[in-house]
Amino acid sequence: MAADVQRGLTSRHIIRVLSRAIVTLLMVACLNFILFRVIPGDPANMLLEGARVSVAPGQIDAQRQRWGLDRPLFPDQVVDYLSATLHGDLGYSFKFRGRHVADLILERLPATIALVGLAQFIAVVCGVMLGLYAGWRRGGAVDHIATGVSLALYSTPSFWLGMILVVIFSTGLGWFPGYGAYSPGGTSGSVDWLLDYLLHLALPVTAVALGLIGQYVVVARAAMSEVVTEDYMVTARAKGLTNSQMLMRHAFRNAMLPVITLITLNLGYVVAGAITVEAVFAWPGIGGLTVEALNARDYPVLQGIFLLLGASIVVANLVADLAYGLLDPRVR
Repeated sequence: MAADVQRGLTSRHIIRVLSRAIVTLLMVACLNFILFRVIPGDPANMLLEGARVSVAPGQIDAQRQRWGLDRPLFPDQVVDYLSATLHGDLGYSFKFRGRHVADLILERLPATIALVGLAQFIAVVCGVMLGLYAGWRRGGAVDHIATGVSLALYSTPSFWLGMILVVIFSTGLGWFPGYGAYSPGGTSGSVDWLLDYLLHLALPVTAVALGLIGQYVVVARAAMSEVVTEDYMVTARAKGLTNSQMLMRHAFRNAMLPVITLITLNLGYVVAGAITVEAVFAWPGIGGLTVEALNARDYPVLQGIFLLLGASIVVANLVADLAYGLLDPRVR
C-alpha cells in the first residue's frame, strides 16, 4: 500500500513538473516572438542593402510580402510562428540569404557545446571538491583562501576575465592564441589540428570555468558548513565514527543536494552566459552567430537562438526538479 502511494506521488510529481515545463516553453516562444518585433528597424531594408542600384519602395514592399512581414502580427504571424516551431521549422535567415535557421544553429552548436561542456566539467570537479573540503575544514587556511578567491571570481563578469586572460597569456606572454578556433592553414583531421583546436579553446574555457568554480565553491562550502552542524553528525561522532566515515556516509550526500540542483540549472544558464565570452575570443559558436544576427536584425535567427537558450534553461530546471525529487523524497 505504501509503495502504491509512493508511486502515485511520484507520478503526480512528474506530471506536475512536465506540465509546468510545457507551459513555460509556450510562454517563452510567445515572448520570443514579441521581443524581436519591437526592435527598431525594418528587416526588409536589410535584405536590399547590398543592392548596387537605388531601391524603389515597391521592392521593399515585395520583400516584406515575400517574407510574410506585411501580415498582421496578431494573430497571423504569431500563429504561423508557433505552428512552424512545433513542427521543427525555425524559418529562413534574412542575412544568410534564405538558409535554414536550424542549419545555421547546428553548425555553430558543437563549438559552444565544447566550450561549455569542458568548462562545466572542470568547474564541477574543482569547485565542488574544493568547496566541500573548505566547508568540512571550516576556519582553516584553505577555507579562508578558497572563500576569498571564490567570492572574487563569482562577482567578476566572465567576459572581463576573458579580456584579462587575453592581455596576459595571449598578447603579453604569447602562450595561447586569443582569437578564433583554428590557426590559418590548419590540417583537418590530424593530431596537429586537434592540438591547435585545444590551444584556441584553452583561454575561453578558463574564462567560463573560473566564474563557475567560484560559484560552486561558495555553494558547496555553505552546504557542507550547514551539514556538519546537524544533530545526526553529532550523533555519528558520538558513535565513534571516523572523520572519513562521517564524511562519506552522512555529510557528502546531504551536502550535494543543493550542489546537484545548481549543476543542472547551470547546464542551461551557462549556454547563455558563454555568449559574451565567445564574443571576446571570436569563438565560432552560438555567441558569434547571435552578434551577427543582432547587427543584421535577422529576426528568424535571433528567434531560433533565444528559443534554444530559453528551452535549455527550462529543460535544465525540469532535470533539476526531477533530480531533486529523486534525491530528497520530501519534495515529492
